[in-house]
Amino acid sequence: MTPQTPTPLAPSPFRHVGFWALVAAALGLLIVFIGIGLPMMDPKPSVGTQIGEIAGEMRRAAWRGFFGLAGPEPEPVPAGTQWQAILAMIGPALGALAVILGVVSGVKGENWRYAVYAGTLGIMAIVFQFFWWVALLITGVIIIVAILDNIGDIFGGIFS
Repeated sequence: MTPQTPTPLAPSPFRHVGFWALVAAALGLLIVFIGIGLPMMDPKPSVGTQIGEIAGEMRRAAWRGFFGLAGPEPEPVPAGTQWQAILAMIGPALGALAVILGVVSGVKGENWRYAVYAGTLGIMAIVFQFFWWVALLITGVIIIVAILDNIGDIFGGIFS
């Protein structure tokens, strides 16, 4: 029986820039999804109640402006909002880092799959965050337009 020579170990993926680009892209996309889903976990009143509160606040602000009264003191920002703002910045930043590291990996001539996967996931993290905020802005504008369209009803029929 002849002894077998040991086979060389496969190169470690931890030594490739593309691997770390892929890790950054996956974390960025995960943080974007967590940042979007986290506010939905908080208990909130119904949508009708929230819209009614917005309309009522608009009515009170309009009356205060009409009579020249000072506005109320601003409420302190809850601590949870700061984490949401941090998550909203970290996710796309990791996506951008993944794209940059993917380009570096491609230039170094590493496995092209790492670079392509990292670039794709990184761009998805950036674009998904952007389109999520655009969708929220469009929804907010639609709600405000609907409230302003019914401003006569908000003021009790004075402007009808």
